[in-house]
Amino acid sequence: MSEFDNDIEAAQLATDGERSTLLIAYVLDLVAPFTAFLAPLISVIISHIKVGETRNAFIRSHHQWLIRTFWWNLLWAVIFGLLTLVWIGFIGLFGLLVWWLYRVIRGLIAYSNGQPMPH
Repeated sequence: MSEFDNDIEAAQLATDGERSTLLIAYVLDLVAPFTAFLAPLISVIISHIKVGETRNAFIRSHHQWLIRTFWWNLLWAVIFGLLTLVWIGFIGLFGLLVWWLYRVIRGLIAYSNGQPMPH
């Protein structure tokens, strides 16, 4: 059995509730620009709770991915926010938006393919 088969098996063993909660966390991240960025805060709280509760490695890897995405995004948003005083921050904030979208979309694609996220 290959490593990929183990990933698919882990994804199939996830409960419906675990999969639904993970999907809700991803959707909250996707709608972030339209919610004054309150949605990612709710998403990261869900992920912090669920990463400790689940024993399923597939689900846990996705919650860890979302947690890292949130905290790195927050760090760089603060830095680029301060740099908007010298205008370069606006370019950084745009790049950060692209990076954030990449992370969320990559996670959703991996989720739909039953693949865990890298550490």
